[in-house]
Amino acid sequence: MKLLKSIYFTKLFFATGIGIVFIFIMGYLLPVFYVLAKVIFTLWLIILLLDAIRLYGIRNGVIGTRKTPELLSNGDENIIRLILRNNYQFGIRLDVIEEVPAQLQWRNFRYHTRLAASGEKIVTYQIKPVTRGGYEFGWTNIFVSSAIGLVKRRYQAGYPEKAKVYPSVIQMKRYEFLSISSRLTDPGSKKVRKSGRSLEFDQIKEYIRGDDFRTVNWKATARRQQVMVNVYREEKAQNIYAVIDKGRAMRLPFAGMTLLDYAINSSLAFCNVALRKQDKAGLITFQHQIETLIPASRRKNQLKLILEMLYQQETSFKESDFSSVFSTAIQKITTRSLLLIYTNFESSANLDGPLPYLLKLARRHLLVVVFFENTELMKLLNSQADTVEKVYQQAIAEKFSHEKEMIVRKLNNHGIHTILTKPENLSVSVINKYLEIKSKQLL
Repeated sequence: MKLLKSIYFTKLFFATGIGIVFIFIMGYLLPVFYVLAKVIFTLWLIILLLDAIRLYGIRNGVIGTRKTPELLSNGDENIIRLILRNNYQFGIRLDVIEEVPAQLQWRNFRYHTRLAASGEKIVTYQIKPVTRGGYEFGWTNIFVSSAIGLVKRRYQAGYPEKAKVYPSVIQMKRYEFLSISSRLTDPGSKKVRKSGRSLEFDQIKEYIRGDDFRTVNWKATARRQQVMVNVYREEKAQNIYAVIDKGRAMRLPFAGMTLLDYAINSSLAFCNVALRKQDKAGLITFQHQIETLIPASRRKNQLKLILEMLYQQETSFKESDFSSVFSTAIQKITTRSLLLIYTNFESSANLDGPLPYLLKLARRHLLVVVFFENTELMKLLNSQADTVEKVYQQAIAEKFSHEKEMIVRKLNNHGIHTILTKPENLSVSVINKYLEIKSKQLL
């Protein structure tokens, strides 16, 4: 039964079969055609049998292996490799049909190639996921035919597997060079703020006159039989938070991805650069309430923790509540930090509600608000208005574009830094702003 499921007849099989039937029909009119038809039919059966024997003469004539990246990157071109090896002692033709994940909506992925005797070939293709989560690959179906080409044998390779699509690891590595090429690689090169400073442990030393008794290390004193004190130094690592709005405003799509997923990808790249700069990176996500809080830290697994948390983010796109961000910042973020808020405002009216809380945050922390240009409106503005309807559309588009500029000026006038950017330029805009803040020692 399994053998029958793997055998397929080619177009050549049916074409030659129809030709033989036609000759048999002609044999009713002229007997010589009937004799010719029987001879051709016999030869055809022999060739068909030989073709089948060649293909089924060995058990594993073709071996196929699928190689997928350990982590697939959302919004990027991910390379998938199929390794095909021919174990036959003759050249073969291959039709490869890959069962790709349903999310890609590829209805008919097919690849044609040839393999020489005992040859090997690596077939590569790219997939671009636009949502995070699990992507299930099915079988790799390989249809093999010989030079005769009457029969195909199907092999199933590349066992079904589930791959996880994470926030863009590719983008994170791409922008990592910013932390290497910049001059600010030495954490001691930046100015340490005197007001509201925090201290970190440096060493233990013997007490000398003038040392603060409050720093006495009693355990070390008991062991050494002399007074030992802790020495602290001003902490140079600064707290950096990526704050992601998961509310309704982040639902807008661009190139197949939501603004939320662009913000998630950018947050990962931004946090990686901050950690490379010896700063402490943290994460906050919210919509109608705070849903994620990872305190800023420089521990070894911090980036992995942020990556896993970003992967797990789900949203119902409810109305965003900025008061929850303010109350959480008051309770949980006690030192002055850089808060980079990914959100979106389409009009000044959208800003009225969040603005009081943004102003309160800006008094305690260095606040950067990131929101997006409406690229579809910009396309409309740059197009030619050849009808009355398009003239009206351009007038509306210009009004909304002006609203965005008014929002930027309004926030800047209140001492809040802003980034207004296209979704595709989000990560580089954010990282450049962060490096600018560090170079100007604003934090």
